[in-house]
Amino acid sequence: MNVGNSVLQRLLALRDTKYGTFQAALIPTVASHTVIGVRTPALRQLAKELAGTDEVKDFIACLPHTWFEENQLHAFIIAGIKDFQACLTAVGLFLPYIDNWATCDQLSPKVFSRHRDALLPHIRQWLHSLHPYTVRFAIKMLMDHFLGDAFSPEYPEMVTSVQRDEYYIRMMQAWYFATALAKQWDATLPYLTEARLAPWVHRKTIQKAIESYRITDTRKAFLKTLR
Repeated sequence: MNVGNSVLQRLLALRDTKYGTFQAALIPTVASHTVIGVRTPALRQLAKELAGTDEVKDFIACLPHTWFEENQLHAFIIAGIKDFQACLTAVGLFLPYIDNWATCDQLSPKVFSRHRDALLPHIRQWLHSLHPYTVRFAIKMLMDHFLGDAFSPEYPEMVTSVQRDEYYIRMMQAWYFATALAKQWDATLPYLTEARLAPWVHRKTIQKAIESYRITDTRKAFLKTLR
């Protein structure tokens, strides 16, 4: 049995058919017949079991995958790579094959938080990709790693510079700015008061911010006036 089939058999053994039906409805860009139905905790555990083995090296080198859960597992495996350069290389090889928002958002390498300066040039490059989920990933990395102590006013400008019509890019832009309002209110608010965002992103940002528990009721009331 080759490596791909070995991993697939382990995924099939974790199948939850009812969950698979539910999950497939949430990822419309993925063919439903490619969704096995494996819950996230089980995928994370399998990624831990495979980490550092020869089997996992062969698995992540075998692209593209056929099954949604193979992509999810791949994302979790990459997220656990501790060497920054090795992780960055694995991300670069995997990004072109991501075909849905869930896998994109699950790809969250822990090591990136300790190498922000080295990560930033790659984020800039990813933002200019023709592949929508690479762009979405870049914006998410700015949201995850550059809205705290590493924040700079140039970063929201980078997000607004992305002029794309794809739904999953625009949704991530809105998610970014809603999170930025929670973490960097004063620097972010002008993007709404001065209507710097695309109209759809503007409205969705306000919606997400109003739904956030991290923004005060007073600020939410003000945001409602900017709809």
